[in-house]
Amino acid sequence: MLCDFHLHTSFSGDSGTPPEEQILRAAALNMPRICITDHHDIDVVSDCDFTLDLPNYFPAMERLRREYQGKIQIEIGIELGLQNHISSRLKQVAEQYPFDFIIGSCHFIDGCDPYFPVFFEGKMEKEAYRRFFEVTLSRVQKLDCFDSLGHLDYVVRYGPTKNENYDPEDYLEFIDPVLKILIERGKALECNTGGLHYGLGHPNPCEAILRRYRELGGELLTVGSDAHSPHRLGYDFEYVQELLKTCGFSYYTVYHQRKPEFLPL
Repeated sequence: MLCDFHLHTSFSGDSGTPPEEQILRAAALNMPRICITDHHDIDVVSDCDFTLDLPNYFPAMERLRREYQGKIQIEIGIELGLQNHISSRLKQVAEQYPFDFIIGSCHFIDGCDPYFPVFFEGKMEKEAYRRFFEVTLSRVQKLDCFDSLGHLDYVVRYGPTKNENYDPEDYLEFIDPVLKILIERGKALECNTGGLHYGLGHPNPCEAILRRYRELGGELLTVGSDAHSPHRLGYDFEYVQELLKTCGFSYYTVYHQRKPEFLPL
């Protein structure tokens, strides 16, 4: 079983799962290693509090790492919500704590998360998708506080017709520069199986983007389920393992002390 490097616990504002339950589920799936990556989205307006309690998070994760040593390797990560206007605060978080792995994700666009239908109000679906990719590019250009870019086409999960009318070719003017910046800066691209869970029939990003990343020379690739509960941990990993091979990958990437390690698919 592939290592899951994107999962959430009750330290995230949108999950009620105790960390121990995620760890035990991963061990039952015979995962050799996981990385817990709880949300830290700051300066946002939401029904959930996505501010991670870092002073308590680290001691709790370190205790669990010791407790399960020899059974499963636990890496301590975080999912940072990327926004340009808080670049200095994100940089401070990334440097202040000894994370093993940092996902950089775009959740809030123009103050709103596409998870909420209001994001699409007053916009054509294609216009909303375009805006998401445009903002993502501007953030990747400016911010350097992460190791892997999370769920690049996240917005498609929640669109009015989801991916029924979605073609990455329509957004290549933004997607290609994003992928090239990741490669130039030694950043990974995430393959997130949340899209499969949400019924898209494809991971985030979709196969076309994963292939394009590989064609451009991209090699650093992390895999995560985005699980907020144990039943979603490692979701469709066996399917994705074979899919990634068809996209040209022979290895995927895990991180320890923010250094990449390649594991065979």
